Amino acid sequence: METLDINEIINLLFVLSLAASVAGFMAGLLGVGGGIIIVPALYYAFTVLDFDIATRMHLSVGTSLAIIIPTSIISTKTHMEYDAVDFKLIKSFGIFILFGVIGGTFLAVNLKTPAFVLFFSIMAFIVGLFFIFFREQLLKNPKMISDSAKNISGVIIGFISVLLGIGGGSLMVPFMRTFGYDIRRSIGTAAGVGFLIAVFGTVTMITGGKIVDNISTPYSFGYVNLLGFLVFVPVTMLMARIGAKAVYKIDKNILSKIFGIFLIIVSIRSFFEYLSIT
Repeated sequence: METLDINEIINLLFVLSLAASVAGFMAGLLGVGGGIIIVPALYYAFTVLDFDIATRMHLSVGTSLAIIIPTSIISTKTHMEYDAVDFKLIKSFGIFILFGVIGGTFLAVNLKTPAFVLFFSIMAFIVGLFFIFFREQLLKNPKMISDSAKNISGVIIGFISVLLGIGGGSLMVPFMRTFGYDIRRSIGTAAGVGFLIAVFGTVTMITGGKIVDNISTPYSFGYVNLLGFLVFVPVTMLMARIGAKAVYKIDKNILSKIFGIFLIIVSIRSFFEYLSIT
């Protein structure tokens, strides 16, 4: 790892703080946990710090999951004030999300960084398109979600979320919208699910990095970097509450469009990063 001068350190901290502000606000506003922007920001930071390319994306994903734990707590508590969290649905997902997280972590620790980045880009693009073009075709009123649908989707959401370093909101919100749930209740419930994914994911990424791959990156515990965690957490916790309150002051149609456009932008940026490292 190269030595940075004071100007580079200040620039790095500024970029991380700015990213943390946006990520926290988006976490509350969209129920996405913020990981969809935290991962690219951390990847940039670890690139500047000249971390090993072989573990750079893995550290970004693991650290993002750890950051999402306190952020999702703040976001969920704020949405609870508006009775927008379906705890019954969250409870029914629990064990199956854990299965998915374990499977996702197993794949994550065995993926090469370029493949990791490409996967992130493709998934962000698909979900973004969903919210821009298909939201209007969703059901107007909630319908019962079968147990089999919950079980299968819980595994899939947990599995993919670990690979993306997200709280699952990017997948949980579309899932609930498909069954006709209101966008605000979908976002509030996704924030609660994000807590489960973040906790399970952090534990498994620490275990995978520490025990399976035995990495020794500076200031890191397994695939969780403590410096990145300390920079992001205070800012994201503050901004998550502001974002969660903003949900109830913004038109639902605008919310869905913001979600989709945001993910498309992140996807394109990630794809260019993939091209640069292959």
